Amino acid sequence: MKLRIRGDSLRLRLKRSEVEQLAAGNSVVETTRFPGAEFCYRLDVVDGDVCAASFDAGTLTVQLPSDAVRNWASGNEVSIHAEQSLARNTLSILVEKDFACLAPGDHREHEDDADTFPHPDAGSGNGC
Repeated sequence: MKLRIRGDSLRLRLKRSEVEQLAAGNSVVETTRFPGAEFCYRLDVVDGDVCAASFDAGTLTVQLPSDAVRNWASGNEVSIHAEQSLARNTLSILVEKDFACLAPGDHREHEDDADTFPHPDAGSGNGC
């Protein structure tokens, strides 16, 4: 699972096995270790219809509704998107399937396309 944070937006990209794990009702968890601390980010599947994020004790948790996860995992939808109201603005939450890059190269030497979804534009001649 990859995490991108920019301003008041979260974007998480999941490989195939992670989408399957969520669809089975299991959490997907990643941890980044720093000297003296850890940062954990996780996706949890919950009952109900609200997508929400929270941050507590070094852990970012995004809760996704189970029905939305099942529909997303089994269909052609690329993402689950939600907006969460904050005191002064809105937090944008985007959870996506991770597609294989169309333009592999030296700029991607630390990227791994194993277990990604086939890119919908594969064979089109378009790049990433």
